[in-house]
Amino acid sequence: MTLEELLADIHALEEDVLAFERKYGVRSEIFYAAYVSGEEPEDDAWVLDFGEWASVYRTWLARQAEYRNQVQLIQRDKPSLVGLVRVTA
Repeated sequence: MTLEELLADIHALEEDVLAFERKYGVRSEIFYAAYVSGEEPEDDAWVLDFGEWASVYRTWLARQAEYRNQVQLIQRDKPSLVGLVRVTA
């Protein structure tokens, strides 16, 4: 994926993550730590949401890492915005 595609994906995933955080009133990193430790939802109606939330959050983390890796490759010699900034209409 290009930087632009990664950034677009990150933003779309963030919208989904924020929707879950607003719905359930907890930050994703707190939710995810409990989820991966095996904590079960209090309400059976939440099971599908929790599975989707965990998947979206995992993907968001992966895209963040991919983005950072690509930026590091571009900035091999020194931190700079050169080669990163793209103006879109």
